[in-house]
Amino acid sequence: MSPKSAFTYRDYEALPNDRRRYEIHDGELCVTPAPSFEHQIILSNLLRVLFRHVPDVAPGLVLPAPTDVLLSDRSDETTIVQPDILYIAPDRVALTSRRGVEGGPTLAVEILSPSTRTIDRVTKRGLYARYGVPCLWLVDPDAHAIEAFVLQGERYVLAASAVGTEPVDLPPFTALALVPDALWP
Repeated sequence: MSPKSAFTYRDYEALPNDRRRYEIHDGELCVTPAPSFEHQIILSNLLRVLFRHVPDVAPGLVLPAPTDVLLSDRSDETTIVQPDILYIAPDRVALTSRRGVEGGPTLAVEILSPSTRTIDRVTKRGLYARYGVPCLWLVDPDAHAIEAFVLQGERYVLAASAVGTEPVDLPPFTALALVPDALWP
């Protein structure tokens, strides 16, 4: 593959299974190391909260990484991401396939780490907005905070910034009662 060629889904399928996280952002291969132990504890704690809520309170499906989200799979533009957690509401379940989710999930959750902070805050946030992902959470272990964004038009607007010991509801959920301080190791 020449440097000017864009990565495609076929190229993506041929990548090794070596504990690295591979994504394609607008045809460009992005490789990050496996998540840290702290990252995985936060992920597990957040999944516990979401699994208590979905599907009993909110119908739909919650999936952890690695789950491929194919935002675009065309010869001229390929974008494949793996959010740390994703939620698919019933109106988007038809987007699921053998390959993963073929389109934007209802919610993408990214847990920031030193190696992914800029990718998550800038690159992936822009991709999620461009491809119509209605809700995005950025979980910041350093700040012990969760920023919840909702898509308005073509950009995200901060809907809530959650910290501390008080239960909160974050979009797209109601009655979630997430306690931010319960996530941190």
